Amino acid sequence: MFSCRRRGGGLVHPGGSLRLSCAASGLTLDSSTIGWFRQAPGKEREWVACIVGRYSGTYYKGSAKGRFTISRDNDNNTVDLQMSSLKPEDTAVYYCAVDSLPIMCYEGMTYWGEGTQVTVSS
Repeated sequence: MFSCRRRGGGLVHPGGSLRLSCAASGLTLDSSTIGWFRQAPGKEREWVACIVGRYSGTYYKGSAKGRFTISRDNDNNTVDLQMSSLKPEDTAVYYCAVDSLPIMCYEGMTYWGEGTQVTVSS
């Protein structure tokens, strides 16, 4: 099974930081493609950060560059999304997804975690 949870509170003030984490059971993340997606109210789901395959190249949506960092901890079989300088428009339900294909993250990825609410508000 695949699980995602907040590390810290889900409600954050603008400019604050939050770390999300997914822990995998029954699969290994070290050579997987892993993506963080989000879906805001009334919006379609979009990817915001991606690690592609074994070489661990990272990619970010334009609005997340310089603020979000995706990382993989092979020893603990987890993947994190560190978010900083958060803005109200970052408010969304966030998802972690995993796939064995060494291609950019996309909606057809094989494994999906449960959504985690992130709210950025004063």
